Amino acid sequence: MDIATLVGLLGGFGIIIGAIATGGDVMLFVNVPSILIVVGGTFMVTLMQVSLGDFLGSFAIGLKAFLYKVDDPKKLIEDAVSLADIARKNGLLALEGQEISNDFMKKGIGLCVDGHDPALVQKMLTTDIDLTIQRHEVGQRMFKNMAVMAPAMGMIGTLVGLVQMLANMSDPAAIGPAMAVALLTTLYGAVIANAFAQPMADKLARASELERTNKNLILETISGIQEGMNPKVLEQMLGTYLPPKKRPEQG
Repeated sequence: MDIATLVGLLGGFGIIIGAIATGGDVMLFVNVPSILIVVGGTFMVTLMQVSLGDFLGSFAIGLKAFLYKVDDPKKLIEDAVSLADIARKNGLLALEGQEISNDFMKKGIGLCVDGHDPALVQKMLTTDIDLTIQRHEVGQRMFKNMAVMAPAMGMIGTLVGLVQMLANMSDPAAIGPAMAVALLTTLYGAVIANAFAQPMADKLARASELERTNKNLILETISGIQEGMNPKVLEQMLGTYLPPKKRPEQG
């Protein structure tokens, strides 16, 4: 689990609720019509922009912001060097049955063992990467759309509240509830957009970026193994994926 996402989400909402609580009754900030307009309206308008399957699937992708775990590239490089050493000494068939924790690397090594042409292996793995990133971008786009739509629905709710207020100026008792709808919808829209939807989209984009980097590292690993590259040379080449201070020493 990514603790930063959970702490950030709970902390952000906690600070907002805490600030409200210190100023009076929290229930003053709960208004059902406002919630319906902003939350329900945001979901419905966002649904219009994508297919139902993409809409529902985006929530599963959204869980990656909390549950994603990116493999340590240093560990991937160590595994790559070990596999390259085995393949160079004993041939590609010796890689069959080797324990490989990363599924993408396992798939690539399996293609090597099966004797596929290097160009075909590279094409298959590159396509896998592109389609994976494409699926992730669907989820990111939905949360970005929510970040845009929530303030817009908040503004619509504000206009609804103002119309209701102006239409009932003769009834002082109706002015307060109508004004509450007008103000709270703007607040709800801003909170949903800036404390949830946009940060989620940014976190998913970062997770996707890290996954793409790791898969590109593995892509080069598979290519190096098929070419019979010296494990030490492969290690130095893959070391460029690490920060300078973590790269292997030049031998």
